[in-house]
Amino acid sequence: MTVPLQEVVVTGLGATTPLGGNVASTWEAMLSGRSGIKRIDGEEHEWVTRHELPVKIAAPLAVSPTEVLPRVKARRLDRCEQVALVAAKEAWDHAGLGEPGSQVDPERLAVVIGTGIGGAVTLLDQDDLLETGGLRKVSPLTVPMLMPNGPAAWVGIEYGAQGAVHAPVSACASGAEALAWALRLLRANEVDVVIAGGAEACITGITVAGFVQARTLSLRNDEPERASRPFDVDRDGFVLGEGSGIMILERAEFAAARGATVHGRLAGAGITADAHHITGPEPEGRGQSRAIAAAVRSAGLDPSDIGHVNCHATSTVAGDVGETRAIRKALGDHPVLTAPKSQLGHMVGAAGAVESIITLLSIKEGIVPATLNLEKLDPGVELDVVVGEPRKVDLQAAVCDSFGFGGHNAAVAFTKV
Repeated sequence: MTVPLQEVVVTGLGATTPLGGNVASTWEAMLSGRSGIKRIDGEEHEWVTRHELPVKIAAPLAVSPTEVLPRVKARRLDRCEQVALVAAKEAWDHAGLGEPGSQVDPERLAVVIGTGIGGAVTLLDQDDLLETGGLRKVSPLTVPMLMPNGPAAWVGIEYGAQGAVHAPVSACASGAEALAWALRLLRANEVDVVIAGGAEACITGITVAGFVQARTLSLRNDEPERASRPFDVDRDGFVLGEGSGIMILERAEFAAARGATVHGRLAGAGITADAHHITGPEPEGRGQSRAIAAAVRSAGLDPSDIGHVNCHATSTVAGDVGETRAIRKALGDHPVLTAPKSQLGHMVGAAGAVESIITLLSIKEGIVPATLNLEKLDPGVELDVVVGEPRKVDLQAAVCDSFGFGGHNAAVAFTKV
């Protein structure tokens, strides 16, 4: 007997990003065309000058999580864990779930929050303490603060999730992959509600230096707001960002029974791997195309139903054009594209989750934010990219792409209520 797939709906959204401390401020900044990218070579990021790093720009949070969380609690958490809790609280409250345990059986509540790197800041800080002050200076909370499952674990503890707590670690695809795994849990009727998304906070010396050596970061220090240039012929790399995006996902029947407001549907997801190169995408975009096609197929849609693609588009020379080839192969020439990293920077493991929220809002509000800094379209991009001003589009379905080092490909499809 074939068990019918459970319909999955989105009932809550939460985010903290370089553009705003919540979803509303982030979305408003997206539509206004503001950039969250700035110079970071001041006192707070003194390591930029100390190590003579050639990259002096990034996209830090607009609102520090220490302004939101209680001081004692924040001190026990890595910044990556802090942002996850901030975004999760907004999403939980937005979904109207009340006190933990009051509307959802803890054994039917799950968490899936991905991260690409985890507690890098804690690892570096505690190693410095060990080197300079010895064992006694190292915090007993070091491992819980640096472990990649920390954001998921803390959110699970905060809301009493006993159904399952998962932490996908698939580089820049982690946030989108978390949504895909949440979809699978709900469709299988293993749980009723999933707190899902991604979190990252790794703007620190070693990560910036590592990306510099990999030649993936933009060097436009004199023009921070113009540095991230997806699809532009003069793009020279991405800008490192930080933040978190969280969705509350529910079985449609469960959401209806509790009278929840539904903002859209997570209709499908696709996960593939390139098995090609540890940092470079497969040149023909075959794995990316298969992920997009799988997302559409699992949503029960046809390629012609997808009116918009929120692109991974990091502003790297190799990645942007290859992604558009994958989109054309999977969907055709009709979807309109945008690239949020032109404003948000690249939030690594949080990127796919935050950009999924933007995708959902584009469907709900009928408007696609413009791609910043696109002055001369790369001739290899043979698709319609929204530029200049946000574009009003009547959308019934859209896809969000996320691809990561290691050849990880994840795509998620959303539909209108």
